[in-house]
Amino acid sequence: MMRVLGRITSINVRKVLWALDELGESYEREDWGMPLRNPHEPEFLALNPNAQVPVVIEEDGPTLWESNAILIYLAQTRKALLPLEPHALGQSLQWLIWQATELNPPWMYAVHALARKTPGYDDQAKIAESIAGWTRRMAILEGELAQGRPFIAGESFSIADIALALSVHRWFITPFADKADLPSVAAYYDRMRAREAGARWMPDDTV
Repeated sequence: MMRVLGRITSINVRKVLWALDELGESYEREDWGMPLRNPHEPEFLALNPNAQVPVVIEEDGPTLWESNAILIYLAQTRKALLPLEPHALGQSLQWLIWQATELNPPWMYAVHALARKTPGYDDQAKIAESIAGWTRRMAILEGELAQGRPFIAGESFSIADIALALSVHRWFITPFADKADLPSVAAYYDRMRAREAGARWMPDDTV
């Protein structure tokens, strides 16, 4: 039995939960992360000194943090959710890393301002800058998906699709005007939400 520490409003926690559901794994989840439970408590810091969710604790296994590292660990130990063919494997890991390093950072200000209504995120110039950077990255994803493959690394669903689909969900659910038309991304989003676990972890009321 795996313990997952983290709140479900975290996109990174939902990555792990989606993967576990795809694998048919049993797990217990505990609420951690503000505003539910402060991850700076000593109990949590002993597990992850960065005070970030998720953390996973596997019986007779490691304690891990960093969502993409957890995804790779699950795929490697369960022999699933990653392609075996080297080129497809490289593509999957490429897009998994791109999601974290290129796609995620630009949206932060816009999501806080427009979706979460976080106090202090009301600078219109910074909102516009955030949306512009986000849109440029989404256009890169649109170009890749327009090549017609059902999944980001080819014919097989992988952990990269989990990470990207959750990011795409955030794009569609964050309200702002003049959102770019991305038909291939929209079709991909529909395919990912057609999966049972995808529908569960990309609900309409969670950014």
